[in-house]
Amino acid sequence: MRLNQCHNFQDFRLLAKKRLPSPIFNYIDGAADDEITYRRNTQSFNDIDLVPNVLAGVENIDLKTKIFGKKIDMPIFCAPTAVQRLFHHEGERAVARAAEKYGTMFGISSLSTVSVEEINNIIKTPKMFQFYFHKDRGLNTNMLDRAKAQNFDVLALTVDTITGGNRERDLRTGFTIPPNFNIYSLLDFLMKPTWTFNYLTHEKFELPHLKEFIKEGTNVMTSIGSYFSTMLDQSMNWSDAEKLCAQWNGHFALKGIMSVEDAKKAVDIGCTGIMVSNHGGRQLDGSRAPFDQLSEIVDAVGDKIDVICEGGIQRGTHVLKALSLGAKACSGGRLYLYALAAAGQAGVERVLNQMRNELERDMKLMGCKTVNDLSRKNLRFRN
Repeated sequence: MRLNQCHNFQDFRLLAKKRLPSPIFNYIDGAADDEITYRRNTQSFNDIDLVPNVLAGVENIDLKTKIFGKKIDMPIFCAPTAVQRLFHHEGERAVARAAEKYGTMFGISSLSTVSVEEINNIIKTPKMFQFYFHKDRGLNTNMLDRAKAQNFDVLALTVDTITGGNRERDLRTGFTIPPNFNIYSLLDFLMKPTWTFNYLTHEKFELPHLKEFIKEGTNVMTSIGSYFSTMLDQSMNWSDAEKLCAQWNGHFALKGIMSVEDAKKAVDIGCTGIMVSNHGGRQLDGSRAPFDQLSEIVDAVGDKIDVICEGGIQRGTHVLKALSLGAKACSGGRLYLYALAAAGQAGVERVLNQMRNELERDMKLMGCKTVNDLSRKNLRFRN
């Protein structure tokens, strides 16, 4: 399979599997426990049907929307995800450039492998910095100040990683950051010589936002689950989130909100948005899918803050269903990570182009000219 043969999410996934060593692929592909929530994230979209209108004069389609005070050219953006240079040596650089080309927001993680300073030099389109609340308060302040100095548009505090999820695939493959080239994993890496060559011949793997404060992840191998469980502050509470929001003094979101009660509290502490997300099914297995929770959260706070739906999105129709329920936009991680692993920047550009084409085609078939034309009138619930 080649890049030009990738026509959908599953095609990119298969090409990524072909090109990545098993521990790296299964880190992207895996989730918590029995991976029930991971699968449900996508399956949930099948429980609602679209009802199109016709003869609507849909020659010209406008996909633009506004989130966190910034206009983006289509209602889906690249969610922040960690350690992207493990998947392709270009890492966050490739995703950032592709997002800029398609006029959408790019999210960068606290655990990114490229710095906020470099990303700010690479792109001028809207940028989100995803914040992990560490035990080390000096590290927290440093990350906040660096993101602010680089004019990031949004700070998104992740609130669903108070401890690491039980990611059993990572336990089986021995996945660590940096990768562990030991006698047990060596065959996996040797079987993917292109990935291994690129990893060994490009700049050293590191976590630039953390390396001056924490050795784990740069000079000391760790698993993501262990990192979350030992380095993040499990005492984090609503007061801490409110203080961080005030310190940032700009557009501020909570990433990982799943209940109406928490959505209302987000409004109370000054958030301008929330990301309805269960961390891609990688934390609490058996939890609800974001799309299943979306309507009641939108009904509670959608007129006060931007509600973003994140999780399980593989098709343009998934985005249209979320927008019809009242989400301002959608975001995805695996959506572009498989494409990044498959072909770097070219892969991410291809998947974003396909998503834009799907959205435009499906909007025409729905009889809608702008995203504001989408509403619950266009939906029917099966149950």
